[in-house]
Amino acid sequence: QVQLVESGGGLAQAGGSLRLSCAASGRTFSNYSMAWFRQAPGKERELVAGITSGGTTYYTDSVKGRFTISRDSAKNTLYLQMNSLKPEDTAVYYCAADQSTVVHITPRKYDYWGQGTQVTVSS
Repeated sequence: QVQLVESGGGLAQAGGSLRLSCAASGRTFSNYSMAWFRQAPGKERELVAGITSGGTTYYTDSVKGRFTISRDSAKNTLYLQMNSLKPEDTAVYYCAADQSTVVHITPRKYDYWGQGTQVTVSS
C-alpha cells in the first residue's frame, strides 16, 4: 500500500521557520517527481514547490528565496524548509508524487497524495 505521510507542521510566528517532511512507503519514489501543494480555506490547492527525480526544482513566485524543497532518495523522504514565514503562508500543506520527469502545476496530474499537515503563521 502506497502512503505519503507529512509531518512538521504547526504554529509559527511571522519571520519564523518550519521544516516539513513527507515520508513515502509502499514503493520507491526515486523516479517520481515530488511536490508540495498548499490549500488555504476557500482557496484552490496550489503548487508551492516541486522537484524532479533529477533534482530540478520549481517554486511558485511567492515562496522563492524563502522555501527550499529537497529529497533524500535513500530515505524515500521529501522535505520543505520554510523560512521567513508570512501569515499568508497559512494553509494545509500536502505532498504529492507524480510518475513523471517534470513538475506539473496541476494537482490532478499527481498519482499519490498525503493527508496534509496544517501550517499556521501568526502575525
